[in-house]
Formats: sequence, structure tokens, C-alpha cells
Amino acid sequence: MSPLRILPLLLASLFAVQADAADAPRRKSGLWEIKTQMPGMPSQGPMQMCVDQASDNVMQERAKEKVNCPVMDVSRGAGKMSIHAVCKHEGVTSTSDSVITGDFDSAYRNDMVIRYEPPQHGTKEMKMVQEARWLGPCKAGQKPGDVIMPGVQKFNMQEMMNDPQVRERMKRQQKQ
Repeated sequence: MSPLRILPLLLASLFAVQADAADAPRRKSGLWEIKTQMPGMPSQGPMQMCVDQASDNVMQERAKEKVNCPVMDVSRGAGKMSIHAVCKHEGVTSTSDSVITGDFDSAYRNDMVIRYEPPQHGTKEMKMVQEARWLGPCKAGQKPGDVIMPGVQKFNMQEMMNDPQVRERMKRQQKQ
């Protein structure tokens, strides 16, 4: 799978971490570096994301709108959150299990396994580890929602999630 093909999967996994806005911990405002490792995939390098509470809230709310997940079980423990979700999208059922550890003030880790039925783009199962760490305040010129991925043009997640055309496309995809 090419890096551009897995971009939507990587972004979807970020939302899965925070699938339930009421239960999800909030990341500390500032610049976060997120390293994603997937067995069998070359590393694309770490991405950076400028966040504040408003941008995290918008992304969580929009993620809830686009996801058709009849099963969403969230359990919390000391410094740990587990999420089991079964979602349907474009005729594919995905079952994901995530274990997230950390404090969301300085660092967190997400160990995730997603199984697809039928396989998506030839993939039955995808394992992913995301390690995130807080770098400090956002850089000059950055605004909340800005995402910088190696080899991909910078974009603003918050603006993308608020774009009426993007929201309409996500609604159409959900109905398929």
C-alpha cells in the first residue's frame, strides 16, 4: 500500500483514539510529534500536529459524525484506556482494538490492531503503534489543527473537518 493510500487509515486511527468525546482524554495544547509504525511498511517519519482544546474537540465531534460504529466499548484504568470498536464503512466492517497508555500531557502510546472484513485494499489485518510526545508550544506561523507529514503538503485538520464539501463527502461514504 502506498503512503498516500494509507493516509486516510492513519488519520482514521487518530480519530479512533479519541472516538468518544466525553471519555477521551484531552491532549495538552501545543505541538505534538506522532510516530507511527506498521509492520511491513516503511517508516514515513514522524508527523507533527499543532493542537489546542478547541481543535481536539472539533475533530472528535466530526469523527463521531462520520463513523458508523454500532459497537464502541471504552474502558479506563490508571494511565490506560482500552477501546474496542466495530465500524462499518463503504461495505467493509472493521474491528479495532486499541490500548492507549500515557498521560496526554507529555506523551502517550497507542497499540492498535484493526481487522477488515472483507479485506480492504488486500489487507485483512493492520497492526499499528503510535507514539506521541509533546514538543512544546506550536511554532510561529502554526495554528491549531495544522498537520505536517513528511512528504505530504501541510494541511489543517480542523479546517478540513469543517469544510462543507468534505463533510458532505463523508456523509455520502457513510451511506454506502
